[in-house]
Amino acid sequence: MSVAEEIKRLHELHQAGALSDEEFAAAKARLLNNGPTPGDSADLWRLRRSRSDRWLGGVCGGLARVSGVESWIWRLLFVLFVCTFGFGLAIYILLWIFVPEDELIGN
Repeated sequence: MSVAEEIKRLHELHQAGALSDEEFAAAKARLLNNGPTPGDSADLWRLRRSRSDRWLGGVCGGLARVSGVESWIWRLLFVLFVCTFGFGLAIYILLWIFVPEDELIGN
């Protein structure tokens, strides 16, 4: 879908009352600046291990930032997978190894 079609769709939603003025302005600005929206397939490629929200390797903090789901929920899912299926630890370790860490900004 083109940017013009997306803006037209946003305008229609705004006129129908589904979007507030602030939501409409933010969505329009995001489209015009080519900013990604949460849940885009490009989000997966921006996955980085968190330096600030971490218990072990920062995997759950990074997943939380990309997906919009709280990090404690990701931690709980990994623990449940370890306890029930046994492969949660293997997935976590693989993500820890292959997902790069956040870059430090402002050194």
